[in-house]
Amino acid sequence: MDVLLHLENLSLSFDTPEGEVQAVRGVDLTVKKGEILAIVGESGCGKTVMCQSVMKLLPGNARIASGKIIVDGTDITNYSEKEMRSLRGTTFSMIFQDPMATLNPTMPIGKQITEAIHQHRNVSNDEAKSRALELLELIGIEDPVHRYDLQPHFFSGGMRQRCVLAIALASNPKIIFADEPTTALDVTVQAKMLNLLLEIRDKTGVAIVFVSHDLGVVARIADRVAVMYAGKIVEIGTVEEIFYDPRHPYTWGLMQALPSLAKDGQPLKSIPGMPPVLLKPPKGDAFAERNEYAMKIDYELMPPMFQITPTHNAATWLLDERAPKIQSPFCLNQENKNQ
Repeated sequence: MDVLLHLENLSLSFDTPEGEVQAVRGVDLTVKKGEILAIVGESGCGKTVMCQSVMKLLPGNARIASGKIIVDGTDITNYSEKEMRSLRGTTFSMIFQDPMATLNPTMPIGKQITEAIHQHRNVSNDEAKSRALELLELIGIEDPVHRYDLQPHFFSGGMRQRCVLAIALASNPKIIFADEPTTALDVTVQAKMLNLLLEIRDKTGVAIVFVSHDLGVVARIADRVAVMYAGKIVEIGTVEEIFYDPRHPYTWGLMQALPSLAKDGQPLKSIPGMPPVLLKPPKGDAFAERNEYAMKIDYELMPPMFQITPTHNAATWLLDERAPKIQSPFCLNQENKNQ
């Protein structure tokens, strides 16, 4: 697969009255053409900020402290706002969690889609409308001709999120960042939205970076999974490697908290404590304080990424050849695979 996005040792900070918050710390990540890469982790671990840094959708107190953002072979790390406008919509788009925070409540859906088309394509009004109707049909909106002139409040939550997807697709982007797009939807609508994203990927070849805290959703949609904690990628691999052979204790903790895997009458096992405050990141492994398997070195040195397979890496000292052999407390067998 061709690499569309490469984050090279990317670090992002926020300057606050209390000091520098190191929100993203030394992230190396690639996104390939046509793949769905899921980014998972607890709230506040840097998932959304990392995606927004690519599109430069950050507040004024944010800055890239180090590293590079390479999109389709071009380094855009120092692009100006004017240069970024030419990329947003055409190279990458974003779907946010709440569609009503994206849509204009007073403007018909069709006009909002044609506006996105006109922003990047020199086409007539009739051509833009024709394209908008194609997109409404593509995303599964019934009777698009009639609904083209309706405002967002005539649509359900799931239909509004589909309309946001249509806007994101308006200029044929290569990458879509989907920031928890199904969190506000009920289970049935959520399943339909996931099926739609898979269908769109298969039809258009667009790559999708899917941000979520719901591992059940991730298992269904992702090709690869990156686990993020305290601003760093701590484990990355194919969806099968992450779910059937997780190696980082944080990933074990996330898996054990899956409601679908809970035993009858048994409480879910939670991860004790909270993620660290990144005003002053810990000296060693940021997960050490919450890790029941932590060793002395975890409090002193940050672990490197250890390669497990050519596609699977994890940053934990438990993978060092000198570490004691710890049996994973989490076991997902083939019987669970289709659940």
